Amino acid sequence: MKKTSLITVAFLLSQYLLWAGKIPNISVADLQLAIDQGKVAIIDVNGPKSFQKGHIPTAIEFSSSKSKLDSLLPTNKDTLVVAYCGGPSCGAYLKGAKAAQELGYKNVRHLSAGISGWRKAGGKIEKP
Repeated sequence: MKKTSLITVAFLLSQYLLWAGKIPNISVADLQLAIDQGKVAIIDVNGPKSFQKGHIPTAIEFSSSKSKLDSLLPTNKDTLVVAYCGGPSCGAYLKGAKAAQELGYKNVRHLSAGISGWRKAGGKIEKP
């Protein structure tokens, strides 16, 4: 009985630790709504070349802005902050999401569809 309890506790702890490092997703539709309402800060983690080719409106290009990210994001730490990269199989978004969390932002999300899903859904694209 003791062994089963320890195994159960170990399993639950491992699942919690796996989940604890995850950034919740946001859908393309919910992000579009937040943009329309002016209630979101967006971090593009695709790199400067991709950013020049087109990005989600109002997005901050992360690689050239990470040292001054605190001055580019809103002062309200409850603001929705969305990080994205190329698409569902890309993990680069974590750099931007973690940077926002380290600055104290509490409502950080991941657009798992990425820029490819945004384009496929007909989302508006900005170019610098």
